Amino acid sequence: MPTRRRRRSSPWWADLPTEELLDVPLCDLDLSLEGTALEQRIDLLHSEMGRQGLVFRPYVWLSTDWFTPEGSTGFAVPFHLAHRRLVQLEHAQMFEAEGSTHEWCMKLLRHEAAHAMDNAYRLHARADWRRTFGKYSAPYRAAYRVRPTSRNYVQNLGAWYAQSHPAEDYAESFAVWLAPQSRWQRVYEGWPALKKLQSLDRILRDIGDLPPPVRSRDRSESLPSLRHTLREHYRRRKAAYGSTEPWRHDRELKLVFSAPSDNGRADRAAAFLRRERNHLRTKVSALTGQYRYVVDQALDAMEQRCKELDLRLSRPRDQARLGAAVLTTMVTLALARGQKPRFRR
Repeated sequence: MPTRRRRRSSPWWADLPTEELLDVPLCDLDLSLEGTALEQRIDLLHSEMGRQGLVFRPYVWLSTDWFTPEGSTGFAVPFHLAHRRLVQLEHAQMFEAEGSTHEWCMKLLRHEAAHAMDNAYRLHARADWRRTFGKYSAPYRAAYRVRPTSRNYVQNLGAWYAQSHPAEDYAESFAVWLAPQSRWQRVYEGWPALKKLQSLDRILRDIGDLPPPVRSRDRSESLPSLRHTLREHYRRRKAAYGSTEPWRHDRELKLVFSAPSDNGRADRAAAFLRRERNHLRTKVSALTGQYRYVVDQALDAMEQRCKELDLRLSRPRDQARLGAAVLTTMVTLALARGQKPRFRR
């Protein structure tokens, strides 16, 4: 019989008002991966790697963000994913909670696992890696100019992140290669990006069943070592982002759909967008002149946010279809200008 995970009791801070919660030091949250949905997703990541013939398994710890330290064979995930109350706080403070849905989280886990595997096998030192993705030593740019029409890069996390650096091109390609039922051979047929995936496939088949030559145990900036409060944490993050305001499309989404409290038995907006994807992709691509995979990026962003807000259908389907087409057009055109879709209440 399968092992049943023990249900964890609610932590002492879970019911605190927001202002009181913000004064709790990060180390006092006393969070762990055990018994969380995040732990189950990490187990799923390891299973995916096993099915692809990889013996390497990255270790994971809680910190303040998604990152893989240089040389580390593990990676950090943001603490807010370990408890629903902290996901809500993340939304309230930062207007999004990165990795807060299953699909989004798995994409990020695969991406970070790629960096950890690169460190474990020193993949970027291989000549075939450099021929495929470029120089690992290339400088990172805080801002990069995207080419939305380029077919040289795969799409995983959105915002054309693979274009930001050769290491991210590799990590995004790895995430696509690893994802079950991604059908990358068909999806990227005719794209130069397919040659990268094929080269990566050869590299991973070459080393996948070998024990990693590098093993680390570091857990940089692990949650128990961080003594500043949640309030200070969010103050620092907001300062790092500067004064640039994210997009304000939550209002438009709620004009097309409704909150669950308004119509809890209605169909979910995210499911509606999935069913209408082909229709919306064709219509918006023809209207804007953009490639269909650019429209897909817009639809992915909208579907993601509908899941987070648990929006439902609030009007007849033909009206909802028209409203979704208008909003998809807005987001698509913004993406084509190189902007990242970020939603705000």
